[in-house]
Amino acid sequence: MGQGPSPFPAAAPIAHCPFPIALPPMKLLVGLGNPGPQYEKTRHNAGFLVIDRLARRHAGAGPGAIPKAKFDASVIEASIDGERCLLMKPTTYMNRSGQSVAQAVGFYKVNPQTDVLVIVDDVALPLGHLRIRPGGSAGGHNGLSDIERALATDAYPRLRIGIDPTPAMMDQADYVLGKFTPEQEAVINPALDKAADAARCFVTKGTQAAMNAFNTPATPPKPKPPRQDPQPKTPDPTAISANTPRENP
Repeated sequence: MGQGPSPFPAAAPIAHCPFPIALPPMKLLVGLGNPGPQYEKTRHNAGFLVIDRLARRHAGAGPGAIPKAKFDASVIEASIDGERCLLMKPTTYMNRSGQSVAQAVGFYKVNPQTDVLVIVDDVALPLGHLRIRPGGSAGGHNGLSDIERALATDAYPRLRIGIDPTPAMMDQADYVLGKFTPEQEAVINPALDKAADAARCFVTKGTQAAMNAFNTPATPPKPKPPRQDPQPKTPDPTAISANTPRENP
């Protein structure tokens, strides 16, 4: 039995283009963490938790909402207020995050100073506090250090999410790889929602606008009590001065 005509028309020959094809602009939103179920919802995976929120809000329910393996990361393409964005969760483990970020930066030819936002946890910030910076020191964070190594610059925006300092007498690795306590979840969940809002602001308005709108104000030091001048002592009428003449008995 002969085959019928193909339902697809013959493809037109591809004309040679002498110019490289420019990709549409892309923002890279990179949440840092560690892959695997044993690390889900741990303090060190705060960046992953923000990316999950962004995916639910902006990736929709279509095929684009299904994560794909690319750039050594789990990625979802999303549109945030009309801006094309790649939501990334590197699968290289925290201390090799730069490997993933550098691949995506190179592929899309983006400027790290304006088109990349890295979202991380921070033990130096109080729980739930947000701090956005356009660049600077990694502050001892292994993920940020590796991104700086891979990009050969520390000039890329980052959004830090406070998870509280490591408790005394506890190893820092045990703390950051542990899950939030119920008391901490009550604080961190609204902060993660706010961090997703901050990422959206970064995409639509830039780093400075996000800093102005979402950086948690520094807690001012408690004012010292006003200095009190010493009050003069009230004379004691019963006291006898050395100069007071005494009556002879």
